[in-house]
Parts: sequence; structure tokens; C-alpha cells
Amino acid sequence: MKKNLTLILSGLAIIFLAVSCSKENNEEPDLTPKDITLSAAAPVAIQSSNEFGIELFTKVTESENKNLMLSPLSASTALTMLLNGCGGDTYSQLQGTLKYPAVMNISEINEAYKSLVGQLLVIDPKVQLALANAIFYRNGFNVKPPFLATMSNDYKATVEALDFAAPSSLTRINKWASDNTNGKIPEVLSEISGDAVMFIMNALYFNGDWSYQFDKSLTDELPFHPDGNSTTDVTTMKGEVGSKVAYGNGFRAIEMPYGQTNFTMVVMVPDETLSAFYPSFTYQVWDQLTSDLDAHTEFGKTIVTMPKFKFSYEKFLNDQLKSMGMVDAFTEYGADLSGISDDQIYVSFVKQNTFVEVDEEGTEAAAVTTVAIYESVGSSQPQQFIIDKSFIFAIRERMTNTLLFIGQVLNPQE
Repeated sequence: MKKNLTLILSGLAIIFLAVSCSKENNEEPDLTPKDITLSAAAPVAIQSSNEFGIELFTKVTESENKNLMLSPLSASTALTMLLNGCGGDTYSQLQGTLKYPAVMNISEINEAYKSLVGQLLVIDPKVQLALANAIFYRNGFNVKPPFLATMSNDYKATVEALDFAAPSSLTRINKWASDNTNGKIPEVLSEISGDAVMFIMNALYFNGDWSYQFDKSLTDELPFHPDGNSTTDVTTMKGEVGSKVAYGNGFRAIEMPYGQTNFTMVVMVPDETLSAFYPSFTYQVWDQLTSDLDAHTEFGKTIVTMPKFKFSYEKFLNDQLKSMGMVDAFTEYGADLSGISDDQIYVSFVKQNTFVEVDEEGTEAAAVTTVAIYESVGSSQPQQFIIDKSFIFAIRERMTNTLLFIGQVLNPQE
């Protein structure tokens, strides 16, 4: 009996010791961010991507009065893949749009991408980060092998030739988007145009738990004051969490980390309204803010009150990218995509689909950027020109362009 009692007590002691060790380990999580070793050109590429992303975001907000989210990394990656296929003015315009310095050649840009992404994906085992690229092209379309080789080798892209006329191709492309965003973006295309010859795609997925989680028992319905609308009650988290706080011209900001603190969320709250703040929000403001946050060595405890939110968003980015300098690539007979094919092709649209959910435990976010490339083909229908309103007319000599008569017709029956 004594022997059995001794065994029981010994077993309990072992269990107690194991539980104690487990508690001690859980009480002291490793919140030290890991260093990333970059290539010489990578810091410049990161700055370029950030500057591109801030400008693209502010341009989108000019026309959108609703919840929205873009992924600068996803957009810049997909467009950098396209950059590999551009030549002439189309190349220089897109390079400028992406904010890459003119002295930075495409090999340096590709190497910077590999240097950064390869480490981002494994930097924090507590955060799930996935980035995937793909090239889907029409079966029979003549794509230059060097372009596909760069996509496969430098961008680890899935490269597939598909029968775009078959419904299975649409299913395949949407399934790729869904599979690489954990099902959060199940569809990026509703149809494939007969003129489409290629889709250049990037998918980005993030899932991270807060380093300091909010207490669910404190979540409550609290007032929120949206720009231009009446105050409303929203589901709001509250908790004493590790964070960094900074202040800028016309706003205040807080930074809250995920996992071992490599990844963070920065929230900027304007003093007045977002619409009043956006004209002054530039990359330089963002750069100064992140520098101020980095000056804090630790995440101090702050009582944070923050709404939970979840939404999906879709945006065609043609107009914004054109205003940023990417013009020729969208021009049917003016685009130089000779690095992809000798056929006359152009960018029909650049679109981004995103998803985000923020709750007490952390954040899940996803993005898919789709660059659609079409073939320039002449219309099979005769051109129409309908004169059904007041008009100007003129008579001239064509060889000398001498103008003989000019007038207007307001009403032909008068």
C-alpha cells in the first residue's frame, strides 16, 4: 500500500511540475522580432512599394465613400511581374508608377523581391503568411520563354496554359485565388473575355493573433461617430494591451503587434475627419510616423477601445494607375509588352479583391491582384457614327488643309 501511495504521489509531483513549467512558459512568450537580412537593393524596393501603396490608397479614397482595403504588396508584386514584360515608354511609365528609381534595373528589382518575400514567409512561426503568384495564359498564345522562366524562377509562379473558352478555365483561376487565400476570396473573375490572353496574379494571405489579446468579456456595444453620418452603436473591443502611441499633424496613431511582434497593425485616427485629413496624407507622413513608432523600444500597456470589423472589397484600379503614370500599358495599340509576346497585347484591367476581419484574438486578411492582358483585335462590326444632335460642319481643301467654310447646325428643320 505504501508503495502504491509513493507511486501516486510521485506521479502527481511530475504532473504538477509539468503544469508549472507549462504555465511559466506561457507567461513569458517570446516577443522579440527576428532580424531580416536583405539584399542591397531590397530596402529601396520596400520604400518604393510603400510609397506606391500610400499614393494608390489615397487616390482610391477620393472616389470611395465606404469601407475599403488595398494590399500595396500584392499590387506591387503583380505589377512588377508585368514590368518584366514591358519595354520602351511602357516600361519607364510603370517603373515610375511603382516608384522604383530609374537607375534600378529589372534584375535588381527581381532580386529584391526574392530577398524580401523569402524571409517574410518564415519570419514569425506564430503568424500565418502566404504569398503566391500565377501566370494563366490562353492555350496557343505565343508567350516568350524568358518571361515565363523569370516568372517561374524569381517569382515561383504557377504557370499554366488553359483553354480560356472552356468553363473549366474560369473555375481553375477562381479556385487558385480561393486556395491561396484560405477561401476568403472565392471569386476574382465572373467571365473570361474572348480577347483575354493572359492573367498575371498575386495572392496574399495573413492570419495573426495579437501579441496582447483583447478580453472578450469586455466587448460591448459602444457609440461610434462615422464621417458625415449620425452616431451609431457598434461592437467594440476593450483591453489593456501592449502598444506604441504616436502623434502627427492632424492625427494620432497606435501600433499593436502580432505574434512575436514582427508584424503589427497601425491605426491612424484623424483629429477632424478622414476627408479633411487625406489631402495631407502622403508617403512622407507615413514614413515619419513609422520612424516615430520605431523610436519606442517597447510596447507599453495602453487601454485600447477599438471596433471589431469584417468586410470584403473589390476595386478596378485602372483610373488610379493611369493618374499615377501607367498610361501606355492600358492603350490598346500603344502598349509595349514585347517582353511577354510579339503579338499586339495590352493591359485591359488591374483589379484587387480583398478581405479583412479583426476581432479580439487577431486579424485575418487576404488580397488577390489580377492583371488582365488582352489581345488587340480589329472589330468585326462596321463602325457607326450617329449625328443626332446640333453639330458643327466645315469644308476644307485636304492637301493644303485650307479651311473654306465652317458653320453649325442647331436644328436642320429651321
